[in-house]
This record gives sequence, C-alpha cells and structure tokens, in this order.
Amino acid sequence: MSELAELGLSSYEEKVYRSLLVTGAVTATELSDISGVPKGRIYDVLNNLKARKLIETQSNDPKQYVAVQPETAVDILLAEKTHEMAQEWNHHLEAAKTVRSNLLPTPPTKSSFWCGSLGSDEMSTALQQHMRSAENSVHAVMGTPYENSTWETFQTEIEAFFEGANSGLTVDLLLSEKVVTVLPDRFPSLIDERSVDVTVRTISDVALSFDVIDQVETTIDLPHPVTGGDRIGVVGIKDSKVVEEFEKCFQQLWTNADPLI
Repeated sequence: MSELAELGLSSYEEKVYRSLLVTGAVTATELSDISGVPKGRIYDVLNNLKARKLIETQSNDPKQYVAVQPETAVDILLAEKTHEMAQEWNHHLEAAKTVRSNLLPTPPTKSSFWCGSLGSDEMSTALQQHMRSAENSVHAVMGTPYENSTWETFQTEIEAFFEGANSGLTVDLLLSEKVVTVLPDRFPSLIDERSVDVTVRTISDVALSFDVIDQVETTIDLPHPVTGGDRIGVVGIKDSKVVEEFEKCFQQLWTNADPLI
C-alpha cells in the first residue's frame, strides 16, 4: 500500500492526482489516457477529488483539471484521516460503554429503604404494615443484629410482627442460636397465643436477617456499621429474581435447622 493510499486515496484517485502533478492542466479525456484510468470512471474519480479539494478546475473549453500543491493535499488527507480515526475511536468508546453495562448485573429497580433502629416506633409500625400485606406465607430469619441486642429492645417488633399477621397465615420463623439465648422463657407461650400457624426452628449461625412474603417480596435488615447490636434500616425488594434467591437461601437454612417450637 502506498503512502497516499494509507491517507485515504483509492488507486484510481492516486493515479489521477500523480498524473496531474506531472502534466499540469489537462482535460478529462487526456487525463484518462495519461493515467490509465478508464474513460467510464474518469469523471467519477475527478468529481471525488474535486469534492475533497485535492484538484481544481479551470474554466476552459473543454474543462481542464489541475492538482493542488502536494503540501496542501497532504494536509487535507491528514485532516480527513484524523477525523475518521476520531469517529472510529468514539464508536469504540460507545461500544465499550455498552459492553460494560451489559456485563454488569442489573440492579433491582423495585426496591425501597426505611431507616430505623431496632425497637423504634416507626420500624414497629412499618413491620406491622408489612405483615398485613402477607396473604399466605411468611418465611423469616432472625440473626444479626437481633442476637447482639436484648429482648427489651426488639420486643415491640416481635409483637408488631405477629399483630400484623392475618388469621390463617403460615409463618416459618428461623432463629439463630444466639437469638434464642436472648429470648425470654415465655417466648413459646407468646407464640402459642397467636392466631397464625407458626413453626419455629433454630440454626447455629445466620449471617443475615431477612424475610420473604408470599414469595413476592423480601425485606433485609441492614446491621448498623458502627453499633453491632443495632440496625441502620431495612431494605424492601420486590424484584422477582432477588426474591427468588432469598427464598432459596431460606429453604436451604430451614432444611438444616432443628425444631424449636
């Protein structure tokens, strides 16, 4: 490939331009014979070169063509190539941006966050309303941060949890062994007093507290980053894929747990 070809000239365009540098002003017919470009193509080639300002015409009869100075031609071709490379670079940047976004998991859009510590009035009210939305089943896991707190701190949340439950609801409650040590001795009787069908199991360790409502919504307790025995808030998610993953986690934990009540 010649240098002019690397800068963007076709073989016919290069032949015509180089010929004009030697001949000076000539007609299209003469240029076809001199350059070897077929007469059926010569006018297309000349029009392309003129549009790119690499040649000029003289108002003779018949019309004659003349090449611009080589320095000017090189500057024009270099500017064209620079623009072309810039467009190609921008295209690659956009492609890379698209690839990055496609490779990353899509964050759930159906989510909300409630800020509130353990046992706070606002969280107890929110939990009660949350339970009232359940129609068939609730799968709940209690570990951190409850296990690092006291019964007096989160008692109101437990009460709100069951007060909000509709009659006939099935509740599977999974507690970490540390949470069990925090509960009062009367906890089994508190469960028996409820109108819902409650099954309680315990497991040695639970990394996260969460629940799954009717397999369509999950809420996740976020431990406080500074105070280990508290919670900074709760995030609620209705994204079906996220809920499905948490339901799978619950079933795995539930299978490995031991009956408590």
